[in-house]
Amino acid sequence: MKEIKIGLVGAGAIARNLHLPAYEKAKKIGVKLEAICDIDIERARKTAEKFGIEKYYDSVDKMLAECDLDGIDICTWNAAHVPVCIAAAKAGKHIMCEKPAAMTVEELKELKNILDEKNLVYIHAVPGRFSNESLSLKKRIDAGDFGEIYYGKASYVRRRGEPKGWFTDKEISGGGPILDIGVHAIDAAWYLMGEPKPVRVCAMTFSDKINSECERSFVWTGAPSPAGARNCEDSGAGVIHFENGAQLLFEASWSIQLPDFNQTIIAGTKSGALRAGTPVVYTENSGYLTDENITIPQSDSGYAEVEHFAECIRENKRNTRYDINKAIQMQSILNAIYRSAELGREVTIDSEDNIK
Repeated sequence: MKEIKIGLVGAGAIARNLHLPAYEKAKKIGVKLEAICDIDIERARKTAEKFGIEKYYDSVDKMLAECDLDGIDICTWNAAHVPVCIAAAKAGKHIMCEKPAAMTVEELKELKNILDEKNLVYIHAVPGRFSNESLSLKKRIDAGDFGEIYYGKASYVRRRGEPKGWFTDKEISGGGPILDIGVHAIDAAWYLMGEPKPVRVCAMTFSDKINSECERSFVWTGAPSPAGARNCEDSGAGVIHFENGAQLLFEASWSIQLPDFNQTIIAGTKSGALRAGTPVVYTENSGYLTDENITIPQSDSGYAEVEHFAECIRENKRNTRYDINKAIQMQSILNAIYRSAELGREVTIDSEDNIK
């Protein structure tokens, strides 16, 4: 079995909590984390020492030039995703990148052109795509158990859960809770609905509605932003319309006077489902309404992502579970949400994923 050598870019919380433990487990399938890079060289050094990584850098270009890598795993702050992706693609490296994929659709189209030209693998790293909770439902959906799925609702709400650091600086993050946490629920629903093409979005966002000194229920700290800005939304909601007539309602919040909840709902002509931990399927049996709890093995989404990345590199499989074309469509949805909120009206997404 060919050893797959990976370079990890970004040594922040998502790398330490999800990706790095996954690479520890992935040694058994011939995946080696060859090098790590971070703009903070001391953080790169300490992380390399902790996880037994041989090389560490504070320059992506230097890492790409000096290391014999098969792929790059990108866990930087959001504004750096596409620049690092493009540098890696130009160097002929396969790519796995954390969400959101980019700041704009146009950036991703530029990246797609390079990936296509060099025949490179791209995986958009959204853990829900690799969780047993989603996969168990997707298997039943694909088997026809749900019929035609026409409605979904995606919710990821924190009562007091605004992160610290660069997350609140729109120039670096691109947006607040919609991009940070809401995307997980939105993407889970979109995936289960069969990834229909988005055509219209109507959304609203709210900022500075909660001025409270209460303790946070959730603390997630990123590196400080250069400007130290706090200019993202506190919460947002809206509806996404798809070409096949289906609709998806969504809501996301870092700070709101409501209880915490994280759930995804889908409804089909035969069955519906609630995904909030253990999935529940709502259906009919022998003339009666039934609620079915699905028993599933515990998920390890981080490892499943790395395993899929290695498999796609070995087989040069470009039709990944979350390829660049799907990432472009999701980016069009996210950008349309913010554009609609900014304009105060519904916006459309054309056949080329452009927002009007």
